[in-house]
Amino acid sequence: MSAGGGRRQQSRGRGRGSRRSQDLPTLPRDGLRIVPLGGLGEIGRNMTVFEHAGRLLIVDCGVLFPEEHQPGVDVILPDFSWIRDRLDKVDAIVLTHGHEDHIGGVPYLLRERPDIPVVGSRLTLAFLEAKLQEHRITPVTVQVSEDDRRTFGPFDCEFVAVNHSIPDGLAVAIRTAAGLVLHTGDFKMDQFPLDGRVTDLRAFARLGEEGVDLFLVDSTNAEVPGFTVSEGELSPAIEAVFRTTPGRVIVSSFASHVHRIQQVLDAARDHGRKVAFVGRSMVRNMGIAAELGYLNIPKGLVIDLKQLERLPANQIALICTGSQGEPLAALSRMANRDHPIRVTEGDTVLLASSLIPGNENAIYRVINELTRWGANVVHKGNAKVHVSGHASAGELAYCYNIVQPSSVLPVHGEWRHLRANADIAIRTGVDAKRALIGHDGAVIDLVDGQASITGTVPAGLVYVDAMTVGGATEESLHVRRTLAEEGVITIVCIVDPDTGKLTEEPDYLAHGFEHEPGDFAKATPAIQKALTTATKEGIEDIEQVEELVRRAMSTWVHRQARRSPLIIPVIVDA
Repeated sequence: MSAGGGRRQQSRGRGRGSRRSQDLPTLPRDGLRIVPLGGLGEIGRNMTVFEHAGRLLIVDCGVLFPEEHQPGVDVILPDFSWIRDRLDKVDAIVLTHGHEDHIGGVPYLLRERPDIPVVGSRLTLAFLEAKLQEHRITPVTVQVSEDDRRTFGPFDCEFVAVNHSIPDGLAVAIRTAAGLVLHTGDFKMDQFPLDGRVTDLRAFARLGEEGVDLFLVDSTNAEVPGFTVSEGELSPAIEAVFRTTPGRVIVSSFASHVHRIQQVLDAARDHGRKVAFVGRSMVRNMGIAAELGYLNIPKGLVIDLKQLERLPANQIALICTGSQGEPLAALSRMANRDHPIRVTEGDTVLLASSLIPGNENAIYRVINELTRWGANVVHKGNAKVHVSGHASAGELAYCYNIVQPSSVLPVHGEWRHLRANADIAIRTGVDAKRALIGHDGAVIDLVDGQASITGTVPAGLVYVDAMTVGGATEESLHVRRTLAEEGVITIVCIVDPDTGKLTEEPDYLAHGFEHEPGDFAKATPAIQKALTTATKEGIEDIEQVEELVRRAMSTWVHRQARRSPLIIPVIVDA
């Protein structure tokens, strides 16, 4: 995914009418089991487990970024529970590229077994190792490149160059006794890539001649007709921004989008502007990319932010994070006037990334605030400043015709993308019964060259909340949403334990709930009734009594105000 993160489709239907993990059929000795634990029905959280001969191979382990209805959540992980008691059987984690939705979950998996070999290209491993330093994990890494072929346990892996919105992307062909599986990773077929590294269709054709039994294919742009535009076609729009802006140029992009940053650096050089990187992840990743030779930075072009501030505005360019409206990212803080860089009249802000579905409100909020301070905001909606990193429908059809797989499993996409991808495969001649539309946790068994869905394993959302992994639940998120939307009312009741009567008027403490003085006094009879009921029925457990009071107050508030705040009763014996 070119965004390095993405959205989860709301209705997943996971596991309906299918077996639970304990009811899975026994995998035949020569069979291969494929279980996507993320990335199907959502864009993000990509992780697929391959099981053969009692051993496991993992391809990608990414994160999903939270939506507005998941307050307080930092990232969302795949559910490791199905493999947790078999981590000693994992021979390797293979990473297709360095975006967060493919590598972001690796630190959390390595916390549970740090010595799992991690396999990837040079840039991918460099990005991962920098991330792992923050988690104080030193990984066991295996660097590979296109055309390499390595064996991990019973898995014979061949790596194929693919073009994406980040350098060094790889597809992986996995050979076992069960057959040949080809996983594209995220890819497109840009024929004029900035780094000259095209998707290796000759390798795809060679694998097709060998016989691909199951083809896992990126679905993100399956609904988009034709072919994805080349990255090079963005240069005129970027150049125009640098040529026409009288003030500073502020570019916001994903911190891993090396190709786009290179275009911005080239434009800054051509128009006499010095550049500073803003944001920890941007500084870190671009430093890595430059050190490894993936980013060409002319000497003296990039300088320290403090040095940049001494230059006239028309000689300044800033490259920062925050293109998705993330509240703590540099661009959002500039928009909110919570950053040392103050956007002013004459500045141009260039949003050089895609607009991820689900982020629209946050992004347009940032655009509006930047416009309010006088900036000219250039984005995908009003200029040609972004192209996707994923293959469109024409490219997918091209690949199916080249590979001619026996079975297909669309991956990396919401339900509509998966369906559209399967339909393309069918139109190119794949048997409709062999175009499998799975979901997170679906179990696909490849036996005797035939792939079929045989069951389901747990694949829920695991929330990372600050230092806590898995502590936040749907129930706790519901409480957070209630606090944010409805407010909270705390009721302190001093009660005679013998009679169940209030010894004085309850104290009502309300936050985020609008009310007039004296309103809550009208609720006291309902609370007393609940306490009397508890006494008559012999309920002595304090939590049960508080629950009766909570229900009584909730009912009263809803009748009076048509609101449903969080009610917290506190019962104190007189």
